Amino acid sequence: MTTADAGFGPAETHTEARPWLRLSIVALLGLMMLYGAFFLYQIAQPLFGAILLAVATGFVVIFGANRFYGARFIFPGVAAVLVFIAFPVAYTIWLGFTNYSSFNLLSYERTIEVLTSRGTVDPETEQPFAVARDGEVYRIWLPESGLLSAPVSLTAEEEEVALEPGEAPAALLTPRDAIALRSGLQSLTLNTPDEVALRNAGLRSFASVTPDFVRTGENELTRSADGLTLTANHETGFFETPEGEAVPPGWRVGVGFDNFERILESKGVRGPMLSIFAWTFAFAGLSVLGVFTVGLLLAVILQWEHLRFKTLYRILLILPYAVPGFISILVFRGLFNQNFGEINLILEALFGLRPNWFTDGNLARVMILFVNIWLGYPYMMLLAMGFLQAVPQDHKKAAALEGASSLRVFFTITLPQIIPPFLPLLIAAFAFNFNNLVLILLLTRGGPDIPGTVIPAGETDILASFTYRLAFQDSGQQFGLAGAITLLIFLVVAAISYANFVAMRRAANKRSGR
Repeated sequence: MTTADAGFGPAETHTEARPWLRLSIVALLGLMMLYGAFFLYQIAQPLFGAILLAVATGFVVIFGANRFYGARFIFPGVAAVLVFIAFPVAYTIWLGFTNYSSFNLLSYERTIEVLTSRGTVDPETEQPFAVARDGEVYRIWLPESGLLSAPVSLTAEEEEVALEPGEAPAALLTPRDAIALRSGLQSLTLNTPDEVALRNAGLRSFASVTPDFVRTGENELTRSADGLTLTANHETGFFETPEGEAVPPGWRVGVGFDNFERILESKGVRGPMLSIFAWTFAFAGLSVLGVFTVGLLLAVILQWEHLRFKTLYRILLILPYAVPGFISILVFRGLFNQNFGEINLILEALFGLRPNWFTDGNLARVMILFVNIWLGYPYMMLLAMGFLQAVPQDHKKAAALEGASSLRVFFTITLPQIIPPFLPLLIAAFAFNFNNLVLILLLTRGGPDIPGTVIPAGETDILASFTYRLAFQDSGQQFGLAGAITLLIFLVVAAISYANFVAMRRAANKRSGR
C-alpha cells in the first residue's frame, strides 16, 4: 500500500522541469564572475579577485548541484555578510598592524618605479612638439629644430626612434587629440642627430631628462646628482640615506604592534585618546539618558486623559523625527552661531550673555548633547507611548485606592514594567551614539582642537570622528593608526554588548524564577 492509499496524501518529490536552463544560467553567471576575477587580477587587485573567485565557486557549486538545494536560500545572505561586513572588518583590523598611510600607499616594486621615473629636465634642450598622423602610425614634429621622427605607434610600451631633418607634416593633430596619446608619448624616446635622447617633459614639450634615481641593486638606488646610495629599509617601508633619512614615497610593510604601542606610549597620542575615550562614553550615556527621560516624560504627559489637543501635540513633537537629521544639524549649527545665531541674540537681549558655543570645549559638548537629545527624543517618545499602553490599568487603580501618589505609582508600577522592553533599545541607542560620526562632523567637526597634540584631536571628538579625522583629514592620513584605534573601538563595543547581553539574560532568568 502506498502513502497515498493510506490516506496521508500523495507523495511529494522535488522535480525540475528544465534543468538545462538552470545550468545554462549558472554557467553563464559563473563565467562572468570568473572573467571579473581575472580582470581584477590583471589590474593588480589579487585580493579582490580571490574574493570574487571564491564567491563564483560557491555560486556554481550550490546552484549547480541539486544536493545543495537548501543552501541556495541562504547563500546570497551569507555571501553578502562575508563580502560587505566580515571582509571590511578583517581588512580594517589588518591595517592596524601595518604602516599604511599617505606616505606608504604603494607596493615595493611600484615605489621603485615612481622613484626611478622622476627626472630633472634640461631647460636648454626643451622644445615644443606636435603630433601628425601617418596612416595607422604617428610622427613627432619638433618645429624649433625642424626635426621629424620616424613612424611610431604610440602604444603604452617603451619605444625609441630617431629624429631626422624634415619638413612640417601637412596635417597636425590638435593639442586635445595629442593629449589623448599622452600614455604613448610618455613611453617614447627621441634620439636627435647629435645623439641626445629626448623624452616627454610635459603636455607640450620634449627635453633631455636625467633620472633622479637609478636602480643599482636589488635593494639599492643611486641618486644621479651626487651618487648618494639609498638602501631599502623593509622595517620602516622607505628607502633611506646613510644618515637614516627616509625618502618618500614608501611602501606598505607590517609593523606588528607598533601602532598600538604608539597609542599607549606616546603622550601626544595617549593624552587626547584618554580624553576622547572618556567623552565618548559620557556622550553616549548622557545622550541615551536624555532622550529616554525626555521621550518618556512627553509620552506620560500625552497619556493624560484631560489633556486637550493631544493629536496636534503628537504631530508637533514628532516633527523632529520626520526631518532628515543632517538638515536639523545644519540648522542648529546656524542657530548656535556665536556672532549671528538666533540663540545668542536672544540670550544677549535677555541676560547680556553671548556664549562661545564653538570655541569653549565644555559649551560645545553641552550644545552637542542638546542637539542629539532633540534629534532622538521623538523615537523614544513613540516607543514609550506604546509601552505605556501595555501597562495594566488595574495595577494603577489598586495602588491609587491604597493611597499611593501619582509619582509613586509611576516609579513602583509603571516604570518597572516598561524598563524590560526598553532595555534592548537603550543598548542599541548607546551603541549608535558611541559611533555617531555624522553629528560630530556636521555640528562641530570635532573642535575646538585640543592644544599640544601631535595628531588632529578635538574636545568634542568621539572615537569615531577622531578616527575619521586621523585617517582622512590629517596631512599624513595615517590609515594604520586609524585601523588600530578602530580595533580598540570594536573590542570595547563588543565587551559592552556582551556585558549587556549577560545582564539581560540574568534579569530574564531572575524574573522567571530560574
